[in-house]
Amino acid sequence: MECRVQSDGVTLRVCEHGAGDAPTVVLVHGYPDTSAVWDGVVPLLVERFHVVTYDVRGAGGSSAPADPHGYALEALALDLLAVIDATSPTRPAHVVGHDWGAIGAWEAVTDPARSRRIASFTAISGPCLDHVGKWIEARKIASPRALGELVSQVARSWYIGLFQLPGLPEAVWKGGFARRVMGRIAADAAVASTSDGLAGLALYRENVGPRLRAPRERHTELPVQVVESVHDRFVSPALYDDLARWAPDHYRRRLESGHWAPRSHPAAIAAAIGELVDHVEGGQPARALEQARPRTRRGPFDGKLVVVTGAGSGIGRATALAFADEGADLVCADIDAAAAARTARLCELIGVRGASYAVDVSDAAAMERFAAAVRGAHGVPDIVVSNAGIGLEGAFLDTTVADWDRILGVNLYGVIHGARCFGQQMVERGQGGHIVNIASGLAYMPTKRLPAYCTTKAAVLMLSECLGAELAPHHIGVSAICPGVVDTAITRSTRYLGGSAASAEQRRRGAVRMYRKRAFPPERVASDIVRAVRDRTPVVPVTAEAKVGRVLSRLSPALTRRLARLDPLGR
Repeated sequence: MECRVQSDGVTLRVCEHGAGDAPTVVLVHGYPDTSAVWDGVVPLLVERFHVVTYDVRGAGGSSAPADPHGYALEALALDLLAVIDATSPTRPAHVVGHDWGAIGAWEAVTDPARSRRIASFTAISGPCLDHVGKWIEARKIASPRALGELVSQVARSWYIGLFQLPGLPEAVWKGGFARRVMGRIAADAAVASTSDGLAGLALYRENVGPRLRAPRERHTELPVQVVESVHDRFVSPALYDDLARWAPDHYRRRLESGHWAPRSHPAAIAAAIGELVDHVEGGQPARALEQARPRTRRGPFDGKLVVVTGAGSGIGRATALAFADEGADLVCADIDAAAAARTARLCELIGVRGASYAVDVSDAAAMERFAAAVRGAHGVPDIVVSNAGIGLEGAFLDTTVADWDRILGVNLYGVIHGARCFGQQMVERGQGGHIVNIASGLAYMPTKRLPAYCTTKAAVLMLSECLGAELAPHHIGVSAICPGVVDTAITRSTRYLGGSAASAEQRRRGAVRMYRKRAFPPERVASDIVRAVRDRTPVVPVTAEAKVGRVLSRLSPALTRRLARLDPLGR
């Protein structure tokens, strides 16, 4: 529904979406946009909220003030309050601002009299100018690092100086150059018309200089959420480092996006808005919102959510406990429900949250249900470790189609299902992440006795390399871990093909003796996994034989093939 709202000498074009009895969310755009910048976000919110968008004064379908002084922050705050009064007269509204939409909203949010009409505030790429002025003052006399932050922000803000010059910005807009530049550096902007762009220059001329030269103390008790676009060309996340001074009830989220996040990452923006609104309206805080609350952190993974499959024993259990030691919360999955529950309980004894699920990683539908359950109960994971695997020893000609189906299902399709289900969640969230796939040193060291196992692990290694290239633009790392001989229970559960039952048992005992004699514990593999995630290492051989084999496979493939003919157990 579209309507017109009168405010301080201008007429604002206002659009309402969704049910009017739901909590109201007001979306305010910046410069040189129109309210179209929210077109991807609105459909994701309307089923749960009463969503209001409007063209700010001088943009889109709203009229412009008669005098440039009409673009002062005070006028922008009056417009916001007029829209709230018209669309949510009986209850405070949740305000979301982007760019100058956020800058103008800060004026109302930090005014005690006006902030009563606001329930919460989410700012995207738009800090309070008074806070920026105080931030600059503090960094002029601070450490070299702080001075470097100031220089970096000044470099990002080059265009503000351009906008202060008389005549030149107008010529740039009138010549069409500004729109062409915007098309290149801001493809996600909902660029306003030339006349709107010209008029909006007054935002910078009326506000930036006065506020930065004489910043005021501007505080608020409202819940404030700041979405930091990590790759913003114009606004440095460092501008929010003093936020606790101005807004004690605040949350900081990092988003792997550029300046126009509402256009490039609408799902992530909608999720952030919805989680804050739900919490302010009385719901329990979502995990992602809790993570955004500043706190004293135990380590680089404190508060992160880690999913580990095959977590019931061996490398999986050791990995879960290693991340728990770093402060991460764990979701432990295994086909053995009791074993997964024991690992989760051990994580809780360390002092983090642990949850357990029983799942067969080879079952695509079961993995989809598992991923959905994790997202619903715990949120999108930050790290996923696909560790579940089985062994199969025996000649290729002794391996049946059923044998192939089973080992491919667990060792390869289990990794595929984990990466597909959780990788999609990470991409949609827009905050990066990491996927760890447990391959093997046998991924590049062939042996005649383990053709099926080697094949699946080689496929996992190549899948990880390909996936890393695909997900890199989304800032999601992928690591393939390639252990050698590690003392776990896999030798006991491995199936041994060919020969009699007695022969299979003899081979099993020989393998167990060799692995036990090697005495390389799964905890050392887990340490390398944690390090790989921290350092974003793509391929990690673990154990001396895996490292030597990696080098040998590259330097002398022919020798590697010769060694494949040997039988490690002497048969």
